[in-house]
Amino acid sequence: MDEQPQSIWKKNITGRMALIIWLAVAMVALILGTFIASLADYIYPMSNWAAAVAIFAGLCFTGVGLVIYVVWPLSRWLFWKHWRRTLFGLACFATLIALGYAEEDWRGKHDWKKFQREWEARGEKFDFASIIPPPVPDDQNFAMSPVVASSYAQTLTRDGKKIPYEERDTNIVDRLSFDLGDADIKTNGYGSWIKGTTSNLKVWQDNYRALAAKTNLFAVPPQPQSPAADVLLALSKYDAAVEELRSAGERPQCRFPLNYDAENCATILLPHLATMKRATQLLKLRALAELQNGQSEKALADVHLTLRLTEAMRTEPFLISHLVRIAMTEIILQPIYEGLANHQWTDNQLVTLDAELAKLDFLADYQLAMRGERVFSLSIIDYVSKKPRYKKYQEMTEMMGDNNNNPTTSEILQKTARGVGFWLMPAGWFEQNKLVIAKGQQDWMDGIIFPEKHLASPSKYNEIGLAKDHLFQNASRPWNFLSKELMPALGAMAKKSSREQISVDLARTAIALERCRLAHGEFPEALDVLAPQFIAKVPHDVISGQPLRYRRTADGQFVLYSVGWNEKDDGGVTIIHKGGTQPRFEEGDWVWRYPIK
Repeated sequence: MDEQPQSIWKKNITGRMALIIWLAVAMVALILGTFIASLADYIYPMSNWAAAVAIFAGLCFTGVGLVIYVVWPLSRWLFWKHWRRTLFGLACFATLIALGYAEEDWRGKHDWKKFQREWEARGEKFDFASIIPPPVPDDQNFAMSPVVASSYAQTLTRDGKKIPYEERDTNIVDRLSFDLGDADIKTNGYGSWIKGTTSNLKVWQDNYRALAAKTNLFAVPPQPQSPAADVLLALSKYDAAVEELRSAGERPQCRFPLNYDAENCATILLPHLATMKRATQLLKLRALAELQNGQSEKALADVHLTLRLTEAMRTEPFLISHLVRIAMTEIILQPIYEGLANHQWTDNQLVTLDAELAKLDFLADYQLAMRGERVFSLSIIDYVSKKPRYKKYQEMTEMMGDNNNNPTTSEILQKTARGVGFWLMPAGWFEQNKLVIAKGQQDWMDGIIFPEKHLASPSKYNEIGLAKDHLFQNASRPWNFLSKELMPALGAMAKKSSREQISVDLARTAIALERCRLAHGEFPEALDVLAPQFIAKVPHDVISGQPLRYRRTADGQFVLYSVGWNEKDDGGVTIIHKGGTQPRFEEGDWVWRYPIK
């Protein structure tokens, strides 16, 4: 009797074939295990190049063996003899995958929409349109004045779109391209109110005379005058542009031409930030020289203009704009400080300075910038989640600075692995990333800085920071990997905003103290006598919520300070970085005191 062919699953496999199959199975298991382990870190998959190359070579070798000894015989059995069962199995497998995608899409969308509804009911907004500043008529717009527009007209259209390099009008002259010739200026040429030092204009004078011997960029007199007079002469080449900028500053509103309609909001260009900061550096140097030259009214005008430049960017919903405003304010506090230290401001000028500084609220501006940054991040996720995703992934890596033209094999494998994963991700995982980022930023907004109380909480900062550090360290899961890519150093932003608000409050209090000295011939014994005659209300310490620390010194001066980020009264001592020159806000106090004469 003829026997039926035995099933491949019941057939005894012995000898060389058994050895080959078992070796192949063992190698496949080993290679797949190593491969999966190398992909476990979503941010840096296959970061060990040797392992990646070995895995690739092993897969190729094993693949050939599997095709010859396993895949081909098995495929004959599956598709020739049992094709109905095979098709059914494949259909079940495809259904399971589809159900998995559907479940993850539903879960991600449901969780994100639930969070969005809850916070929108509390007044929060998550759409990009909600953070765009309103349009401004050109004739009222500081940014559209001819002198300001000259700084970006070569690179941007009037609606903020980038002009291709070959189409730029080279006849346009940037009126705000201020070169201060400070490349060789040593540190001691700059004063620092934080360290209690004043500027040394003799360093600037020597620098301009040295440059004049090599170039004709700056005018110098045949014989040296006073340092202040020589600095003002060197900078006089910019007088016309500064006066035109001052006239433009009289326009009541400002909205720089940014491409808020861009499909990808990460492509919005902000060339005006560097221009405004450089203008501030020029105005600071002018104001310092004007003070030393006995021209306090001109110095006041330049300080006022700088604060107008700072105000011009206040409504921009970008964290970087807020950081630049902080830097600009810090720069212009120096001439205010030096004028107070040398008793050069009149009472009327001090009243004007206090009124200008009173308009600054960096704690409230922090909230505005954080909301803008959150919407900015959510909009980028919406953009990159759309098809074609692989192309969007490439754009995102370029946005994050991945522009290596000569990648290694390991880097190519990493990028390819991530790109494939990005392409295969369920849409719901992008929604989960939005949820993680929105929750994280909400914590930073609500838990650290309290504008209505004029307070900041370092202890809450530390608590939230530890949680966010843990998030970043474990940002290798599909539902939170974008948090590391898109969430900037938000903790540093909270610190800088708090520090600058303290700086402004110290300056305003010092102005009130100087007004009291002008009226009574000496500084008072306590701060509570200042209000309301010399200041409407003495600011309290942003960190402690208590009055600012104050004491008179034996030389007739005073020490005024906040307890700083460590929430501890260190006696009015500023801590400098070890081996460096910059103060540490995290240690010691934040102090306003004048140089010992």
